[in-house]
Amino acid sequence: MTIRTRFAPSPTGYLHVGGARTALFSWLYARKHGGTFILRIEDTDLERSTVEAVNAILEGMTWLGLEYDEGPFFQTDRFDRYEAVAQQLLDEGKAYPCYCTKEELDSLRAEQMARKEKPRYDGRCRHRTEPREGVQPVLRFRNPDDGEVVIDDLVRGRVVVKNSELDDLIIARSDGTPTYNFTVVVDDLDMQITHVIRGDDHLNNTPRQINILKALGAPLPKYAHVPMILGPDGAKLSKRHGAVSVMQYRDDGYLPEALINYLVRLGWSHGDQEIFSVDEMIELFDVNDINHSASAFNPEKLLWLNHHYIMHSNPLHVTHHLRWHLGQLDIDPTQGPDPVRVVEAQRERCKTLVDMAKASVFFYKEFETYDEKAASKNLTADSAGTLQALEARLRALDVWTREAIHQVVVETAETLGVKMGSVAQPLRVAVSGTTVSPPIDLTLELLGKDTTLSRVGRAIAYINKKS
Repeated sequence: MTIRTRFAPSPTGYLHVGGARTALFSWLYARKHGGTFILRIEDTDLERSTVEAVNAILEGMTWLGLEYDEGPFFQTDRFDRYEAVAQQLLDEGKAYPCYCTKEELDSLRAEQMARKEKPRYDGRCRHRTEPREGVQPVLRFRNPDDGEVVIDDLVRGRVVVKNSELDDLIIARSDGTPTYNFTVVVDDLDMQITHVIRGDDHLNNTPRQINILKALGAPLPKYAHVPMILGPDGAKLSKRHGAVSVMQYRDDGYLPEALINYLVRLGWSHGDQEIFSVDEMIELFDVNDINHSASAFNPEKLLWLNHHYIMHSNPLHVTHHLRWHLGQLDIDPTQGPDPVRVVEAQRERCKTLVDMAKASVFFYKEFETYDEKAASKNLTADSAGTLQALEARLRALDVWTREAIHQVVVETAETLGVKMGSVAQPLRVAVSGTTVSPPIDLTLELLGKDTTLSRVGRAIAYINKKS
């Protein structure tokens, strides 16, 4: 049997981290078993589905590296197929038209709740033989009266639901449009899905979908219902917990592999291992090892992972993602030092690419003002002579290398009889505007001789003007 899994988001908003984790688990399972991973856009909610949301889902999948083998398929392209299957069920007596009005159904619901019964449709139109004038009927699936549905869930274990607890589901609305539970069944059948991995909020739908599949004589996929993701406070993860959109994490400076690594560990584990390459995930992932209970999202853990990947990933790869963030700051990375070298210089101190981009602006752009606290402490009358001595020695350098620059700083400190910090800090503020930068010799090498001398001269003029 060829494994076929699917990720089936509704395009009513962004790709959130819960959906991304479901997609990741489905993708890993297909990859592990040499199977096929399908992307299906469930866009039958015509009022809420948008092109922008579809694009956000596709962009998120691409950024995460979750490439799909088939798709994207759109349910709105398959209405004729749903109509044909609904007609088949109707012809076989496995579905029937229901003429109940909204007011009648509301009244039924109120009566049941008054009796403290579970609200459900009572099947009053099951045996109706004549149409009801002036009422456009919905189409309901004739759920079995007896027996039970058994789900051998790969995560939750055996789940048994009595058919007497299920009412007759609407499979087509009065305007003929199909409902969610029906389209899912037809799609899973036609796409030959073997394993349905999805959030456990869908578990209540599964018995209904299984009964429709059985009515169509279709093979049943295996189901794995994944527990939800909670916020740090134990409540369901939501916007108030911060970024929940996949692309928001991109915007906040996270590398995709850091988010992927974090999500795979959010409900699944392999011993005490924390860091997984994609190949290791594929090799080690087993849907049967997914935790049975919900997992809490820990932003600090994700940030730690992100810093790990920034420090240990190929600098070329980090640079590929950093360029986008530099662009957000209106920086052209070709107008300055090689951004790969900037990544190498900054990666130990920056936990996100946003931090790295902001900390690197001075390499590419002239800063407008000095940090007030840094300037008041380091750009003083006492440091003017230090900067003048540095300027003369740096101007005389024939070879602009880190080693040569370091020697200039050392010799200047020795000549003036001061500590290295008393030389390096005024120089750092002069060229970067702040007291924070990579090692000063590396900083100057990356800035280049002309820019360095220009900024040192500017700092001397600033001190003289202030004095």
